[in-house]
Amino acid sequence: MEEHRHVHAAEHDHTHSHGGHAGHHHDGHGAMHEHGQAVTAATGHADKDRAAAAPAEFQAGTVYTCPMHPEIRQDHPGNCPICGMTLEPIVPDLDDEENPELKDFQQRFWWTLPLTVATFVLAMFGHQYGWMNAPQQSWVELALSTPVVLWAGYPFFKRCVQSFMHRSPNMWTLIGLGAGAAYLYSVIATIAPNAFPQTFAEHGRIGVYFEAAAVIVSLTLVGQLLELKARSQTSAAIKSLLGLAPKTARRLNPDGSEMDVPLDHVHVGDRLRVRPGEKVPTDGIVIEGSSSLDESMITGEPIPVTKRVGDHVIGATMNTAGSLIIESEKVGSQTVLSQIVQLVAQAQRSKAPMQRMADQVAGFFVVAVVAIALLTLFAWGVFGPQPSWVYGLINAVAVLIIACPCALGLATPMSIMVASGKGATNGILFRDAAAIENLRKVDTLVVDKTGTLTQGKPAFERCLGANGFDESEVLRLAASLDQGSEHPLAAAIVEAAR
Repeated sequence: MEEHRHVHAAEHDHTHSHGGHAGHHHDGHGAMHEHGQAVTAATGHADKDRAAAAPAEFQAGTVYTCPMHPEIRQDHPGNCPICGMTLEPIVPDLDDEENPELKDFQQRFWWTLPLTVATFVLAMFGHQYGWMNAPQQSWVELALSTPVVLWAGYPFFKRCVQSFMHRSPNMWTLIGLGAGAAYLYSVIATIAPNAFPQTFAEHGRIGVYFEAAAVIVSLTLVGQLLELKARSQTSAAIKSLLGLAPKTARRLNPDGSEMDVPLDHVHVGDRLRVRPGEKVPTDGIVIEGSSSLDESMITGEPIPVTKRVGDHVIGATMNTAGSLIIESEKVGSQTVLSQIVQLVAQAQRSKAPMQRMADQVAGFFVVAVVAIALLTLFAWGVFGPQPSWVYGLINAVAVLIIACPCALGLATPMSIMVASGKGATNGILFRDAAAIENLRKVDTLVVDKTGTLTQGKPAFERCLGANGFDESEVLRLAASLDQGSEHPLAAAIVEAAR
């Protein structure tokens, strides 16, 4: 018998009832095969039992983690001790405003960009056009570049220092060393030019490189702005899932009165009224009334499911017709929708095998780059043309900046976050990043049952007339009867008649 190896990308279980019968267990998935390998991908949503055992950190308060190193978790904002990136919430809040770090970096960039441009223009063309004498130009460049390097670049130098404290060299180590070396050398050359030999002189002054330090900081800010905007977009899928839940619930008080309360004020055991056209506020059981619920956001099935007394309902599903009174059984992070959100968040933070290799390479890479930069400095200083040590310093700084492993460290986690987020918006959940990576081996999709792949709503195909009735007349009569119905099948008939 051929041996198959299974890799689970995601799976789902959901409990529902048909026609008032007791809910039964339903398991749906698609099997993907390639050369004897089967990869199981989700066409549904969360596994309730697995989600019930979700890590405790999801249950209490906001937990912050690193996009590149999901093993780093803490209960307050900060920077990752490994890579220096700003930590972000594992599950974003639907009411979150603009990323404060993005807003801060935008201010630093736009406020200092004119200074960077002015420093660059003065350094490149000042000596050609004789706008001022050489020593004065050095002081002006110092004044222009200092706010850029020390204020706009402060977050980068802070992360550089932290990388040494945590003994975890990263791209901020390179940026901090490169920009810091260029700026510090230039400050000393401006304040104490006599401390340098004449071989360091060029254009009537000791060569300074304030423009290099300022441009490095500004370009790094541009890269951070692009990265932060991309990262903020990856949480859009989770926020869209959070947005499915209603904001309030109509609670029945012991004295018989009713009142609308925020969803986070609903507790287990509360009696809630669900009116026609409203979403079910939380997972519970029907204790009064009957209706049809659209559960397509969970099951993918377009036909509403009839719910009667004793049937279980899922939060965020739509009540199409009839009024129900339910008793809440699960609230907050215990609901099916919350478990789906947690599953997506876990998948986005998981590491693919390729990413683990990239992290290992990046750690050695940074150390190697620093060593090569030092070798470049001394090689140019000893063997290069005059002013040899100036050339050596600039080339060493160039090695530090150009060789930053930004793409090496960010490419894999960014692609995983985008892939899992895009899949979630289309109803496909991945268990972890390894499953996404394994999908590259798949060339055939085998669907295990009818109804798995649908457009989400029924479509009218044709009408057959009997006993001499014209087909168009039959369709017209049927549409006139279904005009006031909210049932999906009736809607399809009415749409076809129009």
